[in-house]
Amino acid sequence: MQERKTIYKWFWAWDFEKEEAWLNVMAASGWVLDRVGFCKYTFVKSEPEEYTVRLEMRNHDRDYLDFMEEIGAEYIGRMAKWIYFRKKAADGRFDIFSDIDSRIQHLDRIGKLLTVVGVLNLIVGIANTFNYVNIGWINLLCATLLMYGLGRIHGKKEALEKDRLLHD
Repeated sequence: MQERKTIYKWFWAWDFEKEEAWLNVMAASGWVLDRVGFCKYTFVKSEPEEYTVRLEMRNHDRDYLDFMEEIGAEYIGRMAKWIYFRKKAADGRFDIFSDIDSRIQHLDRIGKLLTVVGVLNLIVGIANTFNYVNIGWINLLCATLLMYGLGRIHGKKEALEKDRLLHD
């Protein structure tokens, strides 16, 4: 029986790079991600630095999962639209995004989701402001937070676009 541990931790969608970095610090210390759930990460004991972990926001795509398996990446699981993979470090470098354009497309996917959820919260918040219970402030707060995240994603995207111009 493999040794396991579970950690509960929250990451914002716009901080996916921090989440991935944390997962790789855990793997480097000998705890590789084995399962994922809402704010729940289950790790199994492994050799330090044996694995590299990557995550990406994308729709379910069986062909993509098959492709990742062909290149030696193990599918760990999904949390909503986020998908998690790990690959043995001995097999070489493991990057999901091959170029700046694929990174920008990923940020676009995150931005679109934040926009839709943010606008929906704004609409519900405004509608609920005029109700008897008056809990619309919760949705308005969520909308504000999501728009902040959208700004963070936009900033990352702009930085990549500038970088692309420098390399073209």
